Amino acid sequence: MASAPQLDLWAKLTVDFDDARLLLVADGNKIILGVPDQKTLDRLTALGEKAKSGKSAAPKPAGGGPLASLQPLHDAVQRLGLVLDLRVGGKTYAEFGVGSGPRITAAAVLGKIGSFFGR
Repeated sequence: MASAPQLDLWAKLTVDFDDARLLLVADGNKIILGVPDQKTLDRLTALGEKAKSGKSAAPKPAGGGPLASLQPLHDAVQRLGLVLDLRVGGKTYAEFGVGSGPRITAAAVLGKIGSFFGR
């Protein structure tokens, strides 16, 4: 069995998005994307939905479920031998590249539920 390519990364990047600051840090094979709060994450994901709406509808991944659409990202990160940790408000929200599929944490579920009440 062929092993995944080994990338050794080191980077620190800050990105100002509207009134929020995103932080991307990479060290070794781990990448951490820090988003300050659920509201900012919701705005970022809304941008992706707007970009998709202009294109023809892409087929949904087989298997369904809430994580099915994240599986291609997980697979790509894993093929590169990387781990991507998405953090919202300093807590791990989702992790890609470890295990057989993306891992969504309880903090993500609670954060998403809380964002419905904050509107």
